[in-house]
Amino acid sequence: MARALPTFAPDAAPGAPVELFAAWLAEAVAVGVLDPGAALLSTAGADGRPDARIVALRDVEADEAGWVFASDAASPKGVQLAQQPAAALTFYWPLQGRQIRVRGDVTQAAREVSLAEFATRSPASKVAGLVGRQSTPLASLPDWDEAAEGARRQLANHPEAHPPGHTVYTLAAHEVEFWQGDPGRRHVRLRYTRNSPAGGGAWERTLLWP
Repeated sequence: MARALPTFAPDAAPGAPVELFAAWLAEAVAVGVLDPGAALLSTAGADGRPDARIVALRDVEADEAGWVFASDAASPKGVQLAQQPAAALTFYWPLQGRQIRVRGDVTQAAREVSLAEFATRSPASKVAGLVGRQSTPLASLPDWDEAAEGARRQLANHPEAHPPGHTVYTLAAHEVEFWQGDPGRRHVRLRYTRNSPAGGGAWERTLLWP
């Protein structure tokens, strides 16, 4: 059965993509979309082979059109971003039939920014960060439990403890596409492209065939 989906009038869209993203995100939260801040981060390393995984959106910077996320610099995605500092983020909210694609260059935040971001995390998230060793072989789950217990003791004795590689990244968009699905297949796609991909500049809006 076809479900009711929101409509999208591209002619009424704001001049900058961050404004539209914020509006769509607020609507997703309002209708109960699960984990609306979860996004697929696509990267490629020195070998050029694509890789992807889900990350949590930490913030959106309106002035720079920057989508912010965090990871460990020694993780596969951290290594790939060091090798090729460009990426794409994809948000998909099936409840509303909406998809948002963000492409751009990625930069690392200053160390103090990364430390401040880590300090805002939940105790469980801090423990996981201190355990670290992301994507390396794990002999058994009890080994993780033991490492986690050590991390908890470390936090209890040193609340300011942080993993050395924790890094905040900002994807500075040069292209953002909004896709609104339609039960009758009359999908609406609106692409924002920055006139100066190097940063700054006005946004050009283009309606695309679905």
